[in-house]
Amino acid sequence: MTEVPVGPVDASKIPRYAGIATFARLPRLEEVSAYDVAVVGVPFDTGVSYRPGARFGPAAIREASRLLRPYNPALDVAPFAAQQVVDAGDIPANPFHIDEALTQVEQGATRLIGDGRRLVTLGGDHTIALPLLRAMHQQYGPVALLHFDAHLDTWDTYFGEPYTHGTPFRRATEEGLLRAAHTTHVGIRGPLYSRKDLEDDERLGFGIVSSLDFQHRALPELVERIRDRVGNHPVYVSIDIDVLDPAHAPGTGTPEAGGLTSRELLAVLRGLDGANIVGADVVEVAPAYDHAQLTTIAASHVTYDLISLMARH
Repeated sequence: MTEVPVGPVDASKIPRYAGIATFARLPRLEEVSAYDVAVVGVPFDTGVSYRPGARFGPAAIREASRLLRPYNPALDVAPFAAQQVVDAGDIPANPFHIDEALTQVEQGATRLIGDGRRLVTLGGDHTIALPLLRAMHQQYGPVALLHFDAHLDTWDTYFGEPYTHGTPFRRATEEGLLRAAHTTHVGIRGPLYSRKDLEDDERLGFGIVSSLDFQHRALPELVERIRDRVGNHPVYVSIDIDVLDPAHAPGTGTPEAGGLTSRELLAVLRGLDGANIVGADVVEVAPAYDHAQLTTIAASHVTYDLISLMARH
């Protein structure tokens, strides 16, 4: 960017609770001539297998993001001054036809990236990770994947359907969207259908840093494992908010006990400082099950740190 970035509305002049709820009160896409990072919503949850409601996630995360401020001391960066960040609104996705919705999301994401521009997507359920990875593949080829989640999301089908929020990374692997041996899950926990779930996941080439690892290993060691796994390749970060314990993120569709704290998640993300993050998503925020904005505040801060990491790189 050669122009001085247009930043958030000044909270010392206009209260944070006033005005249109763009992410972090940033300018809308049409208000700037060019941008480096776009934040876009995908209000789609037709692929869920349990509690619906993530279609309302983007609006709720934007509302919670009013609390954010322009300087990130943890990463020593002013992410909205170092790069032009915009709110690109929402990509409309057909709520009655998953295949059509996937095409719409891929096309919408493709329009927003290119020429080094990066994308942070607010979901929506985890089904949308597949079309987002398809769009990234057009720009970067196969990418490394860092996937934060309670669940593997490498199952084959649900009720015979190949495109759901539990299948995106199996489809992405089959389609050659991911860089072999540079994919890892973080925060996995909870019951599975059988041991075969883990065997299939390993066969697909994924590594796992489980939630239990955070109990038995030092956090810097886990960060080093994760960084070694993704390497120096372009990396896509996909964050299902249910990676957090329900105490920290109750507003989600498939909660699992024993998850990460919000502090642990943010610490791992900050340990990625310098990584080439080309895109990211924060998904599965279902505000109907939230209270006191616990989940949406966590999601907005996670999104803020992702944008900050992009500025640092």
